[in-house]
Amino acid sequence: MGPQTEVAQVPDLVASSGVAVPVDTPGGPEPTATERRGWRARTSRTLRPSDWLYRSHQASFIWLIVRLWLGYQWLNAGYQKIWGSEKSAFWFGGGAGVKGFATAGVVGSATGKGGASYGWWAGFLHNFVVPNAAWIGRFISLGELLIGVALILGLFTGAAAFAGLSLNIIYMFTGSAGVNPMYAILSVLLVLAWRNAGWIGLDRFIFNDDWTVRRLRDDLGHAVHRRGHPRVPAVGTPH
Repeated sequence: MGPQTEVAQVPDLVASSGVAVPVDTPGGPEPTATERRGWRARTSRTLRPSDWLYRSHQASFIWLIVRLWLGYQWLNAGYQKIWGSEKSAFWFGGGAGVKGFATAGVVGSATGKGGASYGWWAGFLHNFVVPNAAWIGRFISLGELLIGVALILGLFTGAAAFAGLSLNIIYMFTGSAGVNPMYAILSVLLVLAWRNAGWIGLDRFIFNDDWTVRRLRDDLGHAVHRRGHPRVPAVGTPH
């Protein structure tokens, strides 16, 4: 393996850490596996905690635990609203659960006893959410289910965490605390670490250079172009 190949394989994270990189010199011996492992260990110790947490693959196992736990909470919440104990209040029943939740937020805001903390939000609940509670209830139920599935699989982790964070903010604006602050904090961290958080998951393949949507689209475009323009056989010298 030549020197150019070795340099190309050095991660940007390591190159920016200021640690000397063992690179092969022309005619010199290649570093042994033991030397490389020791170099990686020294490099990981010199990384700043934030870099290690958000960019190191070792930290991906921490994010995996966060993803699985938070994903299960969202998955179970959506399941209960569609097939479980809350189905009559959300997926069925004209969105009675949504209507009751929004109405309580409006009433609490008007009486000054909790509920929506802002008048404009109370107006939004009264004028939009309550009249459309049926389809909003189904939308929320399906959304919570899909957020949970995406977080567990590590599929578009950042987008899934942001969607969950949006629901947490909506719930808190309406006057419900409960588990929402904890979910919101974990979601913010997952959004910040979106690439590393999904490395042990489907994001590892989706955002890899060989698996990006742009790469697949370009390959498909080249294939269509070649199919639409068949190669003209070269004219040789007659025998």
